[in-house]
Amino acid sequence: MAVYSINDVEKLCGIKAHTIRIWEKRYAIIQPRRTDTNIRYYLDEDLQKILNISLLNRNGYKISKIAKLSEGEIKNIVSELSDVTLESEDNLDALMHAMLELDEFKFNKILDHNIDSKGFEVTMDEIVYPMMEKLSMMWIAGSIKGVHENFVANVIRRKTIVAIDQIESDYNPEGLRFLIYLPENETHELSLLFLHFLLKDSGINVINLGAGIPLIDVLEGQNICKADYIFTIFNDSFSESPLQPYLNELSKHLEGTTILISGYQTAIQNISPPYNVHVLKSLSDVKSFVQETKKQVGVKQK
Repeated sequence: MAVYSINDVEKLCGIKAHTIRIWEKRYAIIQPRRTDTNIRYYLDEDLQKILNISLLNRNGYKISKIAKLSEGEIKNIVSELSDVTLESEDNLDALMHAMLELDEFKFNKILDHNIDSKGFEVTMDEIVYPMMEKLSMMWIAGSIKGVHENFVANVIRRKTIVAIDQIESDYNPEGLRFLIYLPENETHELSLLFLHFLLKDSGINVINLGAGIPLIDVLEGQNICKADYIFTIFNDSFSESPLQPYLNELSKHLEGTTILISGYQTAIQNISPPYNVHVLKSLSDVKSFVQETKKQVGVKQK
C-alpha cells in the first residue's frame, strides 16, 4: 500500500500544499489520515480523488460544487471530460488516473486523441515525457508498483512502434546511417524507440539492433552496415561497474565512427570520452543533434 505525504501529493498533482489544506478544512472534500504525531498522509484513493478534483477545478467547476458531488458523480464527469479536447495538464492528470486504475481503454483514448490532433512527437514532448517524469518521482517515493510502470511502458512502446511504421520513407543506400542499440542489462527501450522515430522522421536511415546487445554484436553489425553514427544509452547498465572500459573498447574497435552516448551513467560517472565518443546530456541535446545532422546532409524538411 502506497503512502504519500502532503509534499508528495503536491509534487505529483501540481497542487500547492496550502491549497490542499484549504480544501480539507473549508470544504471537507479530502479527509487525509494522520499519524500518531498528527502528520497528514494520503493513500492511493486519496491521490486519485485529488487528481480528479484538480481536473474538474481547472475545467470550471468550483470547489464548493465539487464538494457536494458523490464519488460516482465526480468519476462520471471526469470520464466525460476525458472524451473531449483537454489542455495538456488535464490530459496528464487524466492519463495518471487511467494509469493508477490500469484503465487501458481510457489511456489509449487520451493518447490517440492527442496523437491525431498534435502528432506523435508533440504528444511525446507535451504529454508522455512529463508523465514519465511524474512516474519517476512516484517510483522514488515508493508510490507506484511495478505493474503501473509496466502498463505504461507497454502502451507507449506499442504506440511508438506504430508511429515508426507509419512514416513513409524510401531507403537511400547513399544516405546517412545511424546504428542504434541498448547494451546488455539496459532496459530503457522507450528512449531508443523514440530516437528511432525522430531519425526516421528526419529521413535518416536507421538500423535498430534492439536491447541487450553484446559488444561483439555491435562490432559485427557495424562491420556489415558501415553506419556513420552509433548511438546507445546507459541508464541501468554499468550502475555497478565502471563505464570507461566499455567506452574505450567501443572506441578502439570503431575508429573512424562517431559514437553518441547518453543516459544517467554518463552523467554521474567520471568518464573521459575517447576522441570519437560524444555525450548527449538530455533529450533536447539528442533532438538538436538530429536536427543539425539533418541540415548537414541536406535532407529536406517535410
